[in-house]
Amino acid sequence: MKNFILAAALFGSTSAFAHTDEYLDAQKAPNGGQLRMAGVHHFELVVAKNSPDAKDQPVMVYLSGHDGRQVSSTGASGSATILSGKQKTKITLQPDGDNRLKGTGKYASTPDMKVIVSIALPGKTAEQAKFTPLAPIQDDHAGHQH
Repeated sequence: MKNFILAAALFGSTSAFAHTDEYLDAQKAPNGGQLRMAGVHHFELVVAKNSPDAKDQPVMVYLSGHDGRQVSSTGASGSATILSGKQKTKITLQPDGDNRLKGTGKYASTPDMKVIVSIALPGKTAEQAKFTPLAPIQDDHAGHQH
C-alpha cells in the first residue's frame, strides 16, 4: 500500500516534474521566445521585440510536452492578455500549424510587458502561464567563477 501511495504522489502530480521559470529562462527556446510551464505542457511565447509604439503585431504560442515533443494545436483555443505600459490588450489565439496558435493585436514592446496565456486543448480544461517576454534574464552565476 505504501508503494502505491508513493507512486500516486510521484506520477499523479504534475508539480513533481515541473520546471521553474528560472530553469526555463536558462534554456534556449526553439523559436526564440520565452518558455513557461502550463500544467504538463510547455508554452513558448513569441512576441514582437522591437516595437516601442502600439500597433497591430502577431503573437504566437508554441506547444510542447514536458519531454520537448511538439503537442498538436488542432482543435485548441486560447487567448493572450498583454499588459504593456498602461495598455491592456486581449488577443484571441487560433491554431496555426502543427503545434502553434497565433493571433494579432495592438501592443507595444516594452521591458515591463507581461502576458498571460490561456490555452485549452480539445477535451481539456484551459491551462495558463504568465510571461515577462522582454524582461532581462537574471543570471544566478554573475560575478561567480568556477
